[in-house]
Amino acid sequence: MPELNKDTRLCISLAARPSNIGTRFHNFLYAELGLDFIYKAFTTTDITAAIGGVRALGIRGCSVSMPFKEAVIPLVDEMEPSASAIGSVNTIVNDDGHLTASNTDYEAVATLLDTHGIDRNLPVLVRGSGGMAKAVVAAFAGSGFTDLTVLARNATSGPALAAAYGATWTADEPAPRGGVIVNVTPLGMNGADADALAFSPAHVDAADVVFDVVAFPSHTPLIRAGEAAGKHVITGAEVIALQAARQFERYTGVRPTDEQVARASAHSRAM
Repeated sequence: MPELNKDTRLCISLAARPSNIGTRFHNFLYAELGLDFIYKAFTTTDITAAIGGVRALGIRGCSVSMPFKEAVIPLVDEMEPSASAIGSVNTIVNDDGHLTASNTDYEAVATLLDTHGIDRNLPVLVRGSGGMAKAVVAAFAGSGFTDLTVLARNATSGPALAAAYGATWTADEPAPRGGVIVNVTPLGMNGADADALAFSPAHVDAADVVFDVVAFPSHTPLIRAGEAAGKHVITGAEVIALQAARQFERYTGVRPTDEQVARASAHSRAM
């Protein structure tokens, strides 16, 4: 990677609980491909000022994580279909002060449902109703799943998300019925919720597929429980690697190979 200089392009991430995964992923590929870029993770209590800084300072790209995926919408200039269709943003590209938003989470989840060969006839239970949950539910619906249930305590966002995609909403964990269970909450994420199991053991035992969108750690309590029960699992590590590769291409104009993405993903977790 070239030595830092006045022309080095900066890309950042904004999250309530930033990790080093994106930073290590992107910087690994910058170095391997010899690109004059650098990536840094940040948190903020003022998302309006932070996005203003992206625009004013010419920051090339900005990854957006919980809880900012919806709050940034009025702060950008253009929404790509992947973001506007679900009202959730995870990627912003800055072209000379013009901010374009997209959602590579949606793209990543839809791709994983294909590559894992998940049966479209299975019922799906998604826990969560935030910005990432929108991407997940939309990806399932767009991929042909029709038996969808949103499990969310929020009596505003939960019903709204379910209604948008023809799903059923419930505030209480329903009886286990098999199919796909998906966690799209912070339960199991490093920090205060690290030991939390996002679904009951009975749901894990009944499930055909256990999918946890939490990326850090990659083996959350839910994923460990799914593996112990012999279930087909999809991890947040897979989601974040795919979505980060899509972001990387948008920021740099360079498409990394599958092998490069795999190496960058492995490096990002070698803490």
